[in-house]
Amino acid sequence: MRSFKTLSEQEVLALAISLEEEDARIYDDFADGLKADYPATAQVLQQMRVEEDGHRHRLIELHRQKFGEHIPLIRRHDIKGFVHRKPIWLVRPLGLAAVRKQTELMELETKRFYETAVRQATDASVRQLLGDLAEEERRHSHLADTLDQEQRVSGALEEEAATRKRLFVLQVIQPGLAGLMDGSVSTLAPLFAAATATRDTWDTFVVGLAASIGAGISMGFAEALSDDGSLTGRGRPLMRGFVCGLMTALGGLGHTLPYLIPEFKTATGVAVAVVLVELAVISWVRHRFMETPLASAVFQVVIGGLLVFLTGVLIGSA
Repeated sequence: MRSFKTLSEQEVLALAISLEEEDARIYDDFADGLKADYPATAQVLQQMRVEEDGHRHRLIELHRQKFGEHIPLIRRHDIKGFVHRKPIWLVRPLGLAAVRKQTELMELETKRFYETAVRQATDASVRQLLGDLAEEERRHSHLADTLDQEQRVSGALEEEAATRKRLFVLQVIQPGLAGLMDGSVSTLAPLFAAATATRDTWDTFVVGLAASIGAGISMGFAEALSDDGSLTGRGRPLMRGFVCGLMTALGGLGHTLPYLIPEFKTATGVAVAVVLVELAVISWVRHRFMETPLASAVFQVVIGGLLVFLTGVLIGSA
């Protein structure tokens, strides 16, 4: 890697062209990745891409006038001092907060580049263009803030906030809640059937552990294979499957772990208390994120859990 101070004016221009081209393509990728869910932000990014293209054309024209048609291939990772960029623009679906943070960093870095390049340039025309671009990048860094204010007045930001909440519910809350409900409720029957039949804490723990992990694997695969998210907007299937499977296993392990306590009555009492906490958490999540009335959510979850619990006790007593 070369030091920036060792670059000639032709190489500085070539590097600036490369930076503007890379930034424009990244903004284009950002806009493409956000246009379906966040059209207002995608429009901002497209305007920023257009400005970067304008900078690149002016730099190429000056290079053609001063140094001819051949532009040396110099990229940001060939020069010391540039910050390594994580390729978040390749990830789908794109996170809105991550895109905005990356955009701010890109604009700040480009502004500093031009300010440093101006101090190093000696040719009048090169110095003038680099200075103009430095000033434009300062204004450019405020463009997103200005457009954010305009979107806030028009209501676009509120729409994007609602979309972000909807996607969070679809991609995280729904699969997690489905897993938690299945793990917390479906494992009650085998766990308490084993407890009632054997009255042995270790045997009960083994049955509960097997039921929890097995249910987690089953629910994880079922969620991941249910749809690819392209039509429903539910996000990446592997992530949904992981969330669903993990919450299913945790839901079952919550009332399984108390049976590591050697004394049977104490272990059962703690397990029942944990079950009540799990059902309360499920009811709150349904009320908070699924807009289910709290009384209705409690009634549905508690009745379902009670029926499964009694089923396990009856089967274990037979």
